[in-house]
Amino acid sequence: MMEALPEILGGIAAGSAGGLLSGLFGVGGGFVMIPLLALLLGLNQHSAQGATLAIMAMPIGLPGIFQYRKKCLDLNLKIVAMVIAGFLFGVVLGSESANHIPQLPLRIGFTAFLLCVAVHGWFRRENSQAESALSQSKPSVLLGVATGLLGGATSGLTGLGGAVVIIPLLINWFRMSQHQAQFTSLLILLPPIGLPGVIIYSKAQGGLPWWIIGSAWLGFDFGSYFGAKIATKLSGARLKRFYSLVLLVMAAMMIWNIVNGL
Repeated sequence: MMEALPEILGGIAAGSAGGLLSGLFGVGGGFVMIPLLALLLGLNQHSAQGATLAIMAMPIGLPGIFQYRKKCLDLNLKIVAMVIAGFLFGVVLGSESANHIPQLPLRIGFTAFLLCVAVHGWFRRENSQAESALSQSKPSVLLGVATGLLGGATSGLTGLGGAVVIIPLLINWFRMSQHQAQFTSLLILLPPIGLPGVIIYSKAQGGLPWWIIGSAWLGFDFGSYFGAKIATKLSGARLKRFYSLVLLVMAAMMIWNIVNGL
């Protein structure tokens, strides 16, 4: 137990940070946990991504969902079901692909992806008519499944929860507000839809760091409650700008890791 103490403390720290930002932005928190697991505990890119997928396979978004629900946001369960269906296929494809890519190209690709999402989030406009549009819309099955497929593939390939792709698509394709998209994303990621990816990573890497995963899960639950509590009090425009800035910081950390050969 004492030998695992540094891993437990590092996992709690990474999980708390990931949970706080997960509740705040409606994402899985992997965009901060993966760099922190690499920096604090020295995990390689594949192990960090697999561990993060395992953490997010647990019902970690439940505290955040309760907070968003208090805001009485509109929700379309048909969209949730369609995205989940597509996600299950996408995460298998992404995970299989990731484990055939060497660590350095995978880490560079992950960093480039963070930068692209940050730039897109900064310049994307908030939809002021979204609140009424969602309840009146009839969601397209094709768009719903495509959203899940892209989110799942991204999740498996990068180790992120998929929300970094799902949230912008929900906003652009289903005319949701920032808060609605974050709430919907947390609900989509509540079931263990990333489990197929976890199994693939575990087999390919000869197991995953379960002490770190368990301790990060505890920290995540604590952080996500307070993150969601803060998010419901901020405007959508402020949320997306802050989200972009955090992504840029995480990308900078990954670049530092690459340059220093970590």
